[in-house]
Amino acid sequence: MTTRMRVRAPELHGRRWLNTGGRELSLTDLRGKIVLLDFWTFCCVNCLHVLDELRPVEERWSDVLVVIGVHSPKFVHEGEPAAVEAAAERYGVGHPVLDDPALQTWDAYAARAWPTLVVVDPTGYVVAQMSGEGHAHGLDVLIGELVAEHEAAGTLHRGDGPYVAPPEPETALRFPGKVIALPGGTYLVSDTTHHQLVELEPDLVTERRRFGTGRRGPLSEPQGLVALPPDVAAEVGYDVVVADSVNHALQGLTLSTGELRRVAGTGSQLRERAAVGASAQELSTPWDVAWWEDRVVVAMAGSHQLWAFDPRTGTASVLAGTTTEGLRDGPPADAFFAQPSGLATSPDGTLWVADAETSALRSVVAAPTVGAAVTTAVGLGLFDFGFRDGPAPDEALLQHPLGVGALPDGSVAVADTYNGAIRRYDPGTRTVTTLARDLAEPSDVIVDGDTLVVVESAAHRLVRLPIPAGARVDAGAHTVRRSRTDLAPGPLRLRIDFTPPTGQHLDDRFGDPTSLTVTASPPSLLLSGAGTAPGLVRSVELSGEVTEGVLSISVAAAACDEGDGIYAACHRYQQDWGIPVRLVTGAPSELTLDLRAL
Repeated sequence: MTTRMRVRAPELHGRRWLNTGGRELSLTDLRGKIVLLDFWTFCCVNCLHVLDELRPVEERWSDVLVVIGVHSPKFVHEGEPAAVEAAAERYGVGHPVLDDPALQTWDAYAARAWPTLVVVDPTGYVVAQMSGEGHAHGLDVLIGELVAEHEAAGTLHRGDGPYVAPPEPETALRFPGKVIALPGGTYLVSDTTHHQLVELEPDLVTERRRFGTGRRGPLSEPQGLVALPPDVAAEVGYDVVVADSVNHALQGLTLSTGELRRVAGTGSQLRERAAVGASAQELSTPWDVAWWEDRVVVAMAGSHQLWAFDPRTGTASVLAGTTTEGLRDGPPADAFFAQPSGLATSPDGTLWVADAETSALRSVVAAPTVGAAVTTAVGLGLFDFGFRDGPAPDEALLQHPLGVGALPDGSVAVADTYNGAIRRYDPGTRTVTTLARDLAEPSDVIVDGDTLVVVESAAHRLVRLPIPAGARVDAGAHTVRRSRTDLAPGPLRLRIDFTPPTGQHLDDRFGDPTSLTVTASPPSLLLSGAGTAPGLVRSVELSGEVTEGVLSISVAAAACDEGDGIYAACHRYQQDWGIPVRLVTGAPSELTLDLRAL
């Protein structure tokens, strides 16, 4: 364990508390408990992974551990009170949440990335801080050590924590995710928070039947759906492929019997870096599925990639994306995605992708005659978003879209989730207009004749809308609100601190088990040092001609269990940072980031 100067944990300040029955909490009130602060934001798939990783830790140490979610928003919509409440319910957050829209507590703890975890001991001192996911084992070890230490010292208090469950909701659907039309004129919708699939009559309200038990397990937060072509369905014995997001799996649904069977994935999250063409049994948070080029395409939100699944052979492999989170066009093997969450195929064979974290609409073509296979129609990058119609990509802006649908005229409808709108992109004119506004987090959209069927997720319903001509919107542009880091122009030493948890070590017998990727926006910010290479230290050079920008840094490291030789189990730790920087003469020329600090 790394020895650090003892630092008193800053007090918790925000707008309000959720899941406490109206009670205000303070660290002083929690003396005697181990406190785990989880800095999260509900757009972030890595944060959602951490919520699931923490569930068994919370249960195991329920009488000594208090987990507090500090919700620190990235997008404007995530700062709205109702949206934070909905997110806590949607994702089954079973601990108190501090709503921190002004990033007051975020700044007090010097958090740099979503998610960040901070451990405070029973006497109120910070004992560990770590970024990213995959830390459940290390936390479990550390909590055990703290329990032994403070029980011996008489500073540990056992008993119930301050969590108070909110009232149970009473709607037929709860945060539905995606919808498809079935051949008989009905609709199949993923009832995400109920962990079920529901077949609805054409009125979009009357239920014909449900699939799944209604509890986490067989299905856990299902999202995307795709109906297989009839000949393929007859061959494989099931009709619909379901993106089973929290189970990291694809399920096959047989409509005639209601049977669900796992057809891809093991139930464990993929943590290896898989290149284009590589196959693996594990998946990582599949969010949507679509039929394209005689196979199922999977929007693999958890690894920032597109995958292909062949129902006939049961094999899954990487189609596009490097696992680096970002916005980069080009060949499939070189492209960056950022939490792809919606898919649709247009009549001309183009695959459209709602790339949520870059607030972008992307397209993929199988064999372009000219240009890149992966291109961006709308969107500027990880930190730029807004609500604006106009020419794309120069002016038009989206805010965290989750769904996309192909319109009959060749244009594209986008479920612009955090703007509460349905937008339209015309590839012919390369312009964006708005078809509908004032919707509650629309998460999917499909065409049904001369109407749109929209999943209005936060209103717990499906609605039918006409396809109007649209009206121009310009509600302005935004960038992510975070304090900038001052750095000196010229040479910069970038270092990632990584300390494996107790019982693990970096095993370099077969090569360097680390990987570091550095990019910048604008690209001219970096004169040298960009790209991907092994190692946790990098020398880069910052331009003296650029005054500010964003350094995007992605790191991965593998640590293996002690004592089992070449057969030891290994664990992957990964984190992406977007560091807003300002170049100032005389500022520091070194930047150190913690992947893990125990």
